[in-house]
Amino acid sequence: QAPLVESGGGLVQPGGSLRLSCAASGFTLDFYDVGWFRQAPGKEREGVACITSSDDSTYYADSVKGRFTISRDSAKNTVYLQMDVLKPEDTAIYSCAADIDRWWCTYYTTTANSADNDYWGQGTQVTVSS
Repeated sequence: QAPLVESGGGLVQPGGSLRLSCAASGFTLDFYDVGWFRQAPGKEREGVACITSSDDSTYYADSVKGRFTISRDSAKNTVYLQMDVLKPEDTAIYSCAADIDRWWCTYYTTTANSADNDYWGQGTQVTVSS
């Protein structure tokens, strides 16, 4: 099984909600900073949210602040992205990544296209449309 697997994507109407999951296999996600990224058609991948391993501090892109919430469930070795009040511009492939650097969340947005992150998931499609 792949080290990181995303799930929970789908088609939702504007204003609706989705919860994405990023499940780890073969390693303990609690020891890693974990981030969510997205790539819309014709656009570059961008960082959306990040949660630290040290104290579960969270970071958000301005475009999703107040609408998205990142959290982790240690028992399930999973990080979630709760997405509320979805907009058509949120349509994208969403991927999660993890890095052992305890400061990674402070610069995770710069790693959107980096192969240096310790783990990347394959992505899940989110489509917001009426």
